Amino acid sequence: MHDPNAGFIRCARLIAQADGLLITAGAGLGVDSGLPDFRGDEGMWQAYPALGKARMHFQEIANPAAFRARPRLAWGFYGHRLALYRQTRPGPAFGMLRDIARHLRRGAFVFTSNVDGQFQKAGFDADRIVECHGSIHHLQCMEPCSAAIWPAGDFSPEIDADACELLNAPPLCPRCSALARPNILMFGDWGWLEDRSEAQQARLDAWRHTVERLVVIEIGAGTAIPSVRLFGEHQGAPIIRINLREAGTTSGKGVCLPLRAGEAMNGIVDALREEGFPGA
Repeated sequence: MHDPNAGFIRCARLIAQADGLLITAGAGLGVDSGLPDFRGDEGMWQAYPALGKARMHFQEIANPAAFRARPRLAWGFYGHRLALYRQTRPGPAFGMLRDIARHLRRGAFVFTSNVDGQFQKAGFDADRIVECHGSIHHLQCMEPCSAAIWPAGDFSPEIDADACELLNAPPLCPRCSALARPNILMFGDWGWLEDRSEAQQARLDAWRHTVERLVVIEIGAGTAIPSVRLFGEHQGAPIIRINLREAGTTSGKGVCLPLRAGEAMNGIVDALREEGFPGA
């Protein structure tokens, strides 16, 4: 039988011996903040009934072809998400992770497939975050006419929620006036500009060389699109895997916790306190 308390103690001891923390996060962490999981049709269609009526799958709307064929629908979907992420408060797991990192000599770095900007909002250093699939808070040209990537802060989408359509003018490229799109890696996407994410990755690589005793906390990273899970597994470090539905297994040094992010982090923090970890 799974004993969560024993797992929490093992997690606490792995963290206590580390000098650096790599947080690898997928969509499951956003769900803990109250955000919908768009990977499953049921969840997406509940959030976007118009797409459900049209039987549009996530892969069909999260696709640059949708911006070319039906730009108001595509921006209705992404504009709604942009507004949602702007108003969402990060769940409690973010603060607990941040507090743990403060007491490690090399601090923490984040590697996430989430495009929602929640780590920045939760107070993590923007220079210590890799958004491997890009960010909804940044835009690029649809063409693209250049390698420019710019913040989406000046765009305030107005959405017809019933139709999932953008009501106001969509953002345009400031250089050529073509339609702008989120700087997000979509399905079937050959036009994504990856310079921003590559610069983030270079900073992570430099930090990684300074860490002697790394521990990885992986949260909500599934196997359907395994970018995050594989990156953490390739670090050669013990992994604390937090995943309610796909905990799976890790190496002998790792720990799997089939729990939600907040519940697991609460248990880890309590165990750290018992182990005398500073600040816990």
